[in-house]
Amino acid sequence: MFETLTRGFTAAREKLGGIRELNEANVDASLRDVRMSLLEADVDFGVVKDFLARVKERALGEKVETRVRDAAGRQLRVTPGQHFIKICEEELTSLMGPVEPTLARDPAGITSVMLLGLQGVGKTTVAAKLARHLRREGRRVLLVAADVQRPAAVLQLQQLGARIEVPVHTGAAGERPPEICAAAARRARSEGFDAIVYDTAGRLAIDAELMHELAEIHRLCAPANALLVCDALMGRDAVQVAKAFAEQLPLDGLILTKLDGDARGGAALTVKAVTGVPIRFIGTGEALDRLEPFRPEGLASRILGMGDVVGLVRDFEQVVDQAEAEQDAERLLAGRFGLEDLLKQLQVIQKLGPLREVFAKLPMFGSLAEQVDERELGKVEALIRSMTPAERARPEIIDKSRATRIARGSGRRSKEVRDLVGRFGQMREMMSSVGARGGGLLSRIPGLGRGAGALDPSALLSPASGGAGLPARQPARSRSRQKDKRRQARRARKKNRRR
Repeated sequence: MFETLTRGFTAAREKLGGIRELNEANVDASLRDVRMSLLEADVDFGVVKDFLARVKERALGEKVETRVRDAAGRQLRVTPGQHFIKICEEELTSLMGPVEPTLARDPAGITSVMLLGLQGVGKTTVAAKLARHLRREGRRVLLVAADVQRPAAVLQLQQLGARIEVPVHTGAAGERPPEICAAAARRARSEGFDAIVYDTAGRLAIDAELMHELAEIHRLCAPANALLVCDALMGRDAVQVAKAFAEQLPLDGLILTKLDGDARGGAALTVKAVTGVPIRFIGTGEALDRLEPFRPEGLASRILGMGDVVGLVRDFEQVVDQAEAEQDAERLLAGRFGLEDLLKQLQVIQKLGPLREVFAKLPMFGSLAEQVDERELGKVEALIRSMTPAERARPEIIDKSRATRIARGSGRRSKEVRDLVGRFGQMREMMSSVGARGGGLLSRIPGLGRGAGALDPSALLSPASGGAGLPARQPARSRSRQKDKRRQARRARKKNRRR
């Protein structure tokens, strides 16, 4: 995501890398790169102009504290370039925020959400995602199928509701959407539902009939939250759609879908500034768990290529058992773990979503996200599943014969088995040494702490595939053969020179 935006800010940071002070010349030179990336990302020109003016004013007008103390009391040196990027991060966060973290409730105490938007932006899927999100918060949710315009929209919502175990309210044949929504609101109050999501109809373009229908639903049901669903791939058009809806209906927020496929990010940066309506949720995939509350500071950090540790920790908390993670960390630091533990970590990472998104949220690894090959995790998993329990517990017993058998069972080559075992051995030695020093290194990782001791499977991926792998460690026998070959080559060269 946001490759276009990140490219400009990265170029600006590099230009300011070795300077001693910020002045008008070097700030203007850096802002030229930022301006080009913002305009290429389809950000509104007025928004770009105001953003650059604020950054320049602060960069030239604020005193740079070159020495600061972190949370642990250590003194750190801050460069002018880092100060400039910090200003950019704060201004980006201000541009997209603030955002109310929780959805409002109506007078009856029900979290009622009315979804609006054009046809094809993914409202029905978002309705199911939002229902799942509310259900994970402990709410009893009712979905309302009020889109009678699109063929099979009601059936689609019923199927999605069945997958997440949420009931769907449907109307009788010929019943109008406002009547369906009003009946659903009465049902929610009488049956004790504390959350309700209305999936309304859309059109290919905004027209009077659509707006009249939505206004009538809003009047009859009085939802506490009216959220507009927009497709991030529409770029500036998404902003214009949001502006048109906001002029005719009271909007409480937006949901940006398909953000994972948007290399520009113009809509995310522009929509709040132009319409005054904040982004409340973002969709980053088709799976029903790929909807997350919008955090301006997290998105600003990712745009600047600094990752989003807080967002990553939140993702881990949803898929990892805390007590089990602590036990895994203790075994890891003590060196008592095997490939069975690695297989468990692979399954956890697959629950987090696409590996590229996980990398994009890691500090210093965001630029590598597009180079990550999703297939490598599957290859490592296939190799481990082809091993016996004894081989998983003690990978060092895997000799040439065992490696051949494992490779045949996984459809891979025996060299890949040996490489995996070699890298795993290196990781185990490294983590054991960290554990012997008290695990202090891991506990200093911001936002993660000791629970982050979980084994990092990405370090076992082949470096050639784009993973952050350690160099493959060859078996001792193989290294000995290579040394013999080098000796023989040196002797042959000496003989030739004598002749």
